[in-house]
Amino acid sequence: MKPILETRDLVKVYGNGEAKVCAIDHTSISIERGEFAAVVGRSGSGKSTLLHMLGGLDRPDGGSVFIDGEDIFRLKDEQLAVFRRRKIGFIFQDYNLIPALNVWENIVLPLGLDGKKVNKDYVMDIVENIGMADRLHALPETLSGGQKQRVAIARALASHPAVILADEPTGNLDSKTEMEVISTLKNCVNRFGQTLVMITHDETIAQMADRILIIRDGKVVS
Repeated sequence: MKPILETRDLVKVYGNGEAKVCAIDHTSISIERGEFAAVVGRSGSGKSTLLHMLGGLDRPDGGSVFIDGEDIFRLKDEQLAVFRRRKIGFIFQDYNLIPALNVWENIVLPLGLDGKKVNKDYVMDIVENIGMADRLHALPETLSGGQKQRVAIARALASHPAVILADEPTGNLDSKTEMEVISTLKNCVNRFGQTLVMITHDETIAQMADRILIIRDGKVVS
């Protein structure tokens, strides 16, 4: 069976001459469908650069990224934007919720942008699993950090993407809330049959993954 996510000889370079930095250095990884993989590395190791290329947010200088069999960087910018919306769920450290929209509206927003009909039963199943069924009409400003991240998790799951990419998703949370959110995320990924790649510098969180990928100086070393 083909992996759901694969990179082949991926390269990203910043700067020129003596200032040249190889942020991603000929990296090849493979993620199976349904897997929870944690990418661990120190600050500056290249992990966020890698995630941005996995998500099609930044184009590489060499190599390929395949998601669900599609060589994503062969797509033109407009095609890639549509592909991202349909096939990739993002969870960022700073939630990225729309302040003027309530919890339900934030969760289903990507579906509306794509002109898709909302499967209310499926989305409510997600909402109940993240423990936010009683806050559907609340605005983001009335939510705690942990609740905001739960909404972001639900939004990422709502379109049933091929892969979910999480960039330090608990970076703004205290340690107790952090573990609650990661447990919620892992449970949801398992329940809804999703694939998760998560960037983290926290070894404790990484240990909850099925597999740990260590990145050092732009190379995945194990």
